[in-house]
Amino acid sequence: MKVTPLEEYGIRLCLQLARKGPGGSGTIPELAKAEALTPAYAAKTLALLRKGGLVTSLRGQAGGYQLARSADQITVHDIMNVMGGKLYTTDFCGKHSGNHDECVHTTDCSVRSLWNGLEFFLNGLLAQYRLSDLQDPARMMEIWIKNSPVKGSLEIVQN
Repeated sequence: MKVTPLEEYGIRLCLQLARKGPGGSGTIPELAKAEALTPAYAAKTLALLRKGGLVTSLRGQAGGYQLARSADQITVHDIMNVMGGKLYTTDFCGKHSGNHDECVHTTDCSVRSLWNGLEFFLNGLLAQYRLSDLQDPARMMEIWIKNSPVKGSLEIVQN
């Protein structure tokens, strides 16, 4: 699974807003600078987050963006869903049918079961991580992940 830049920056921009505290807000130039983005890309990302109901825009001289809910009520799953959609959807097989109108494995497909299971697992895992959890320093997150309910199946990747 690849995380798109849009998904990554969606999470990071929401985290920037979460770090401003309840009711805190940030402007497009301020948020763009904090994440080394162009203002246009930050605006595009924030527009998608607003359309998805995760942030609200504030008008006026003190305008900007703020989280639509508290950081402990927004999960990574919420953000990923708004920014990129689902890993697997029911129309997946129609998009990967080769030269036919319908996939040749429509009635018996072990690969479809794999994608369904993976979607279920990832949704459950990402729903456990809230923006408020991500506000902790990196070392605390490593400890939190190592103690997660999915013990043994996650490794911390060092860059």
